[in-house]
Amino acid sequence: MQDLQKETDDLSAAVSDATQKLDIEELEKRLSELTKLTADPNLWQDQTKAQKLMREQANLQDRVKFWRELKKSLEDLSGLIKLGDDSLRSDLEKQLAKTRRQFEDHKTELMFGGEFDEADVILSIHAGAGGTDAQDWAQMLLRMYTRWAENGKYDVKTVDQSAGEEAGIKSVTLEISGPFAYGKLKGEHGVHRLVRLSPFNADSLRQTSFAKVEVLPKIDQPDAVKIDDKDLKVDVYRSGGHGGQSVNTTDSAVRVTHLPSGITVAIQNERSQLQNKETAMTILRSKLAQLRLEQHLENLAEIKGPNQSAEWGNQIRSYVLHPYKQVKDLRSKYETSDVEKVLDGQIDPLINSYLEYSLGTKT
Repeated sequence: MQDLQKETDDLSAAVSDATQKLDIEELEKRLSELTKLTADPNLWQDQTKAQKLMREQANLQDRVKFWRELKKSLEDLSGLIKLGDDSLRSDLEKQLAKTRRQFEDHKTELMFGGEFDEADVILSIHAGAGGTDAQDWAQMLLRMYTRWAENGKYDVKTVDQSAGEEAGIKSVTLEISGPFAYGKLKGEHGVHRLVRLSPFNADSLRQTSFAKVEVLPKIDQPDAVKIDDKDLKVDVYRSGGHGGQSVNTTDSAVRVTHLPSGITVAIQNERSQLQNKETAMTILRSKLAQLRLEQHLENLAEIKGPNQSAEWGNQIRSYVLHPYKQVKDLRSKYETSDVEKVLDGQIDPLINSYLEYSLGTKT
């Protein structure tokens, strides 16, 4: 039983180290604060704030409960091993293996120490070079991220979408909400390249298509990223496309431009001009927060707008369906031949490999 005891002790030490790095005691203090806030009968006067606090409370409860129960499970396991009853060995080995798997599945939390890693995500997909094939590729990526989110029990909301002319989509913007959404998806930011036999070409020629994925931390609190009103230009115009009579006959669409950086956000998804402006401002704050991180700046007025042409050359991942099958991340060098599984939303190995690469723990 000595070998089992050593394995249990080693795993217990790893779990203790993890709880210290995650600062579980601080999380419990925040959970206590949230419990008091959500018990306030006046909370639901502001439904947006109430929902945000309730979601944060539920996420924290799950995290704290998991790590506390994992630690207790190892203490109980150690106690049973010390009894020295060999007839229990098989059951103890199974329990230890199960506990180790649970730890491995959750230890990625240790990788999330960035300023916005716990934030929800605004994820946009834009079809690039490749015509109808690129618009179809953008639709495939939309399905991939939606499947990933649904499998992980994340909430997904479509903020804005523009349909393709023949197939697929020109662009789409999603809100993805859940634990460490930005921390997990931030590595998806960049250009994704697809190589396949074109289903839109009569000769079935090989086609290379591109789509750009933009991943932003959702900043919905004005105080988090303060923007001076004089730095904004707001235009309203009539919405186009589908959405019902009131959408198409009123000036409900909103375009907000941040003058210092030149960043423009246009939203026409909602019937209300006010709702569209609030959504546009949330996305603008998120874009500015992302750029501030990338450019290591404190002052928003110094931020430069993103270089779109340079972005298109910034391929981060290649998906090949012909003449062979392979998905390869060009940064972490992770690759797999199971392209269908990846396109069906099973992208956690790619996400984790990038996180290890970005932290310098992957060789």
